[in-house]
Amino acid sequence: MSLTPTPADARRPAGTTRQDWHHRPVHEVLDAHRTSPDGLDVPEAQRRLQQHGPNRLPEPPRPHPLRRFLAQFHNTLIYFLLTAAVAAAIMGHWIDATVIVAVVTVNAIVGFLQEGKAEQALAAIRSLISPQAQVLRDGRRTAVPAHELVPGDVVLLEAGDRVPADLRLIKARNLLIDEALLTGESVAAGKAEHPVAPDAALGDRRCMAYSGSLVTAGQGAGVVVATGGATEIGRISAMLRHIDTLTTPLLQQVNRFGARFTWLSIGAAALLYLYAVLVRDYGWLDALMVVVSLAVGVVPEGLPAVISITLAIGVQRMAARNAVIRRLPAVETLGATSVICSDKTGTLTRNEMMVRRLLVDDHELEIGGAGYAPVGGWTRASGEPVPPGALPATARELVRAGALCNDAMLREAGGQWQVDGDPMEGALLALAIKAEEEPGALRGEAGRLDEIPFDAQHRYMATLHRHPDGGAVLYVKGAPETVMSMCSVQLCDHGETAFDPGAWSARIEGCAAHGERVLGFAMKRLAEAPAALDFDVVHGLTWLGAAGFIDPPREEAVAAVAECRSARIDVKMITGDHAQTAAAIARQLQLAPDPTVRTGAQVDALSDEELRDVVRETTVFARTSPEHKLRIVRALQAQGHVVAMTGDGVNDAPALKQADVGVAMGRKGTEAAKEAAEMVLLDDNFRSIVDAVHEGRVVFDNIRKVIAWTVPTNGGEVLAIIVALLLGLTLPMTPAQILWINLILTVTLGLALAFEPAEPGVMARAPRPRDAALLSPFMVWRCIFVAVLFVIGVLGIFGYAGWRGHSLEQARTMVVNTLVVFEIFYLFNVRYLHGGSLTWQGVLGTPAVLIALVVVVVAQLAFTYAPTMQRWFASAPVPFVDGLVIIAAGVALMLVLEAEKALLRRCRLFDEARG
Repeated sequence: MSLTPTPADARRPAGTTRQDWHHRPVHEVLDAHRTSPDGLDVPEAQRRLQQHGPNRLPEPPRPHPLRRFLAQFHNTLIYFLLTAAVAAAIMGHWIDATVIVAVVTVNAIVGFLQEGKAEQALAAIRSLISPQAQVLRDGRRTAVPAHELVPGDVVLLEAGDRVPADLRLIKARNLLIDEALLTGESVAAGKAEHPVAPDAALGDRRCMAYSGSLVTAGQGAGVVVATGGATEIGRISAMLRHIDTLTTPLLQQVNRFGARFTWLSIGAAALLYLYAVLVRDYGWLDALMVVVSLAVGVVPEGLPAVISITLAIGVQRMAARNAVIRRLPAVETLGATSVICSDKTGTLTRNEMMVRRLLVDDHELEIGGAGYAPVGGWTRASGEPVPPGALPATARELVRAGALCNDAMLREAGGQWQVDGDPMEGALLALAIKAEEEPGALRGEAGRLDEIPFDAQHRYMATLHRHPDGGAVLYVKGAPETVMSMCSVQLCDHGETAFDPGAWSARIEGCAAHGERVLGFAMKRLAEAPAALDFDVVHGLTWLGAAGFIDPPREEAVAAVAECRSARIDVKMITGDHAQTAAAIARQLQLAPDPTVRTGAQVDALSDEELRDVVRETTVFARTSPEHKLRIVRALQAQGHVVAMTGDGVNDAPALKQADVGVAMGRKGTEAAKEAAEMVLLDDNFRSIVDAVHEGRVVFDNIRKVIAWTVPTNGGEVLAIIVALLLGLTLPMTPAQILWINLILTVTLGLALAFEPAEPGVMARAPRPRDAALLSPFMVWRCIFVAVLFVIGVLGIFGYAGWRGHSLEQARTMVVNTLVVFEIFYLFNVRYLHGGSLTWQGVLGTPAVLIALVVVVVAQLAFTYAPTMQRWFASAPVPFVDGLVIIAAGVALMLVLEAEKALLRRCRLFDEARG
C-alpha cells in the first residue's frame, strides 16, 4: 500500500492530526489514512514510522544541573548576604561569615531539589502510554510496542487495555472507556462507531478513544488518527511545557523586601562611612570596620533559615490533616488563597453513585444515604417516611428489576463499601438492600437464563430470568426514551394501566433538572422462556418507572464551603460533567444562592478580556476542557486572585501547574496530576483543602511574627550604635557582642515563633491581596517604634552604667543583657499580632517558647559570668541590683507595647492590630 502525502499533509508537521475525525464516517477516515479494516502491511507501517516518528511524547530540553543550581543564588537578598559574608570575613568574623554562607547554601540546595516539577509531570504523562498494543498487520492480529504505532494502524481493544493512541473507532461492542483523566466524568463513556456533531465536546465524542484512557468493558477496534505529541495527551503535554511556574506571593514579597532592604542598607552604610571619615575624623580603615560591623549586625542572616523551618513545620501540620506539600512555599501561598477552583467528582462529591429518587406509577419516593453504603431511609415527596416493608408494589418490582438486570457486585472492605462493575449498577444493589431485599437471594431465586448486554447503539440492557411462579420474566433497563419506546402499558398498584409517554417524559425531565442521571425500567412476563433472548422478544413491555441517580456531595464539603464563605474565599466548580448535574450539586453545596453556570462552549465564545469580566460572577463551569480550565485560572489571576486549583486527571495538569497552588487527589489522581501539583490530598476531600488553607494562614502569621520580631530587634541594635557614632559617644557594643546576640537569639527565640498555634479568628479574616507588601503599614510602624524603644533602653542602661561607675566592659555587658531581655519581652508581645498578649495563655507561652527561654537565660548567664566567655566577648559580671533594673526595663517595654497595641485597636488604625 502506498502513501503519497497530499498538499495538506505535506504542510502538516509529522505526527499531527486533523481534529474533526469524530464527525466523519468510518469509510472517510479509512480513506484519508489510506488504510483498511485489515490494517497496514508491515513495510508500509515501517515507512510511516520513519515519517511520523515514534508514538512518544517529546522530551523537553532540560537545563544543565549546574546552571539550575547557580540560578538559586539569583536573588537580591542572597547577593547582599554573600556580600555581608565577605565583609565579615575581611573583618575576621569567620563564625558569622560561615553561618551566612551555610544558610545561603542550604537554601540553594533545597531549591535545587524542589525544581524539575514540570519535567516530572511530563514524565508521568508519558508513562500512561501502553507499552504494548494489539494491532492488525497484513490482516493478522499481532502485538507491537506502542511506540511503533503509526497513523493508519488498526488497534484492537479489550477490557483492561490502556488506549495506546488516539483512535477513530470502526467497531464497538459493549465498549465502555473510562475517560476521567481527560474529561472528569465519573462514569465510563459508552462508545459506538457512528459519527457525532462537529462541535461535540471531548466527552461527547462517542466514536473516539483517546490515548491514556482505560477500557473498562467490551471490545472494539479503531484506526490510529494521532500519535505522540499530536494526541490529546500530547496537546496537554505541550501546554505544560509552555506554562511558566509562578513565583509564590511569599517569594515575591521576600524578593521585593530584599531589594529594598539591600539598597537602603547600602545607602545608609555609605552615608555613615562618609560621616565617620569627614565629620568624626575616623581613619578610612577604622570607619570601614565600623560600617562593615554594622552591616553584619543589621543583616538578618538567620531569617531565611527560620522562614524555611516555619514552612517545614506547616508541612508537618498539613500532613497530619491529609495534605502533603510537595513544594515548601506552597504552604504560605495557601494562606493567601482567595479562590478555590475545585473539580466536582471525588472532591466535592463522593464519586459514588446512589439512587436518590424513584418514580413509579403516581408515587415519587426519595431515598436517603450517601454513596454505596446500603443505609438510608425512604420518604415520599411530601416528606412522609415510608418503612421498607410498606413500599408500593410498583417500587418493589422496580427494585427487583434493578437488582436482577445487573452485572455488578457490592462488597464491604475495610469499613468501606465498594463496587465491582458499573457504578450505577452498584447503586441499584445498594437500593435493593435499603428495600430489605437481598440481591444474592433474588439472583438465586430468579436465575438468569440469557441476556442482551448494554450497547451504545441500542442503549439498553435486557436479562431473562426464571419466574418463581413458572415461565420467565424479562427485565430491561436503559435510557428512558429508549425503554419507553418499547412499552405499551405501565405497572400500577392494582395491575396494569394505559401508558402515557408524554407525562413520563415531563417527570423524567424534572429529575434531570435536579442534576440526576435517569434510567428507565420495564418488564415482560413470558409463559415460557425462549430458546435464546434476541431483540425480537424485547417489545410490548410493561413500564415500571424510572430511577434518578446522583453522585452525592460529601457532607464535610458542605461545612467546608461554608467556612470558605466566612473566610471570604470564593469556591468555583470546574467540571467535565453536564451543566444541570453540576448546577444541582452546586446548589446542594450552597456554593452560591443562585449558582451561575457557564459551559465550555460559552467560554470559547468569550475573549480573554470578556472572560476576566464574567469569571468572577460565574460559580460553575461545566463541560470544560484543559484549555478552558487554563483560561479560567489565568483570568482569575489577572484579576489579582491567588488561585488554588484541584484536579485528578491528566486534563487537569496544565491548570494545576498554572495555579498558584495546584492540589492533586492522592487516591484517585493520576501521577501526572500529582507531579504538576504543589499539594496532594491523601483523602481526596475538599475539607482537607480548607484545613490546609487554615494552616497556610497560620504559617504566614508566624512568618510575619518572625519578621516583626527580627527586623526591629536587629534594627534597634544597629540604630543604637549609629546614634552613639553620630553623638560622638563610645560604642555601646563590640561587633563580637552583636554577633553573639544575633546567633543566640535567632536560633532560640526566633525559631520558637515558628511553632506558634493559630490565633483566634484566623479563618474570619479576608485573604490578603496578592500584591500586599511583606511589611504592612502596621509592621513598618511597629519596626520603627520598637527600634526607637530599644535605642532608648540601650543608651539609657549604658548611661546608667556610667553613672554607677562601672567599667566599659561591665557597661557593654549590661547593654547586651538589656537587648536580650528586651527581645524576650518583645517576643511575648509579638506572639499575638491580632490581639492582646496580657492573658494567662499569653504569659504561659508554648513549650517551644519556654524551652527557648530557658536556653537563652542559661546562655546569657554564661556570657556574663563564665570566665571563658568573658575572654572571648570582653564581658564582665553584672551586679544583682543592676540585673533587676534590666528586668524592670523589660517589663516597662512590654507594658508600653501592649498599651500601643490596645490604642491602635481602639483607633482602628491598622488591620493587624484590630484583633
